[in-house]
Amino acid sequence: MAIDRADFRDAMARLGAAVNVVTTDGPAGRYGFTASAVCSVSDEPPMLLVCVNRNSDSCRPAKQNGVLCVNVLTHAQQALSPVFGGLTDVPQHRRFSYGSWTRIVTGAPALIGAAVSFDCRVVQVVPAGTHDVLFCEVDDLRTGADHEGLIYFGRSYHRVAQGG
Repeated sequence: MAIDRADFRDAMARLGAAVNVVTTDGPAGRYGFTASAVCSVSDEPPMLLVCVNRNSDSCRPAKQNGVLCVNVLTHAQQALSPVFGGLTDVPQHRRFSYGSWTRIVTGAPALIGAAVSFDCRVVQVVPAGTHDVLFCEVDDLRTGADHEGLIYFGRSYHRVAQGG
């Protein structure tokens, strides 16, 4: 049975996910994109995966640079998501004028104040449907002080607060 694309997208809207701005910098240039398809793969070595649409203007540079930083947004950083997601009139070369940025180890831009920034090297790329899955070893990480996260669920943003 073939699953209708619209039905699949509607169903996926019910799968809540953290909102991340994934950045890269190097010989192929400085780029960034919003991604919710990010997850842990292994803790030995520390590794995560990032799914990126091959039609994204950031896909080729992320693979060519071989480094990226997964910046997990806090609720206060929600405005960065549509900017890096290409949902505004802000061109790629101006996206980094939003937010405050630093660098950790790889040279990929790390968002100051992110819930956490995972500074990574791309170690494997696997094509899957319309996307490439980037397997990334974490070289370093920085955790922020804000304990209010941001998830995307039901086609809208939601604040997630740490209980306790």
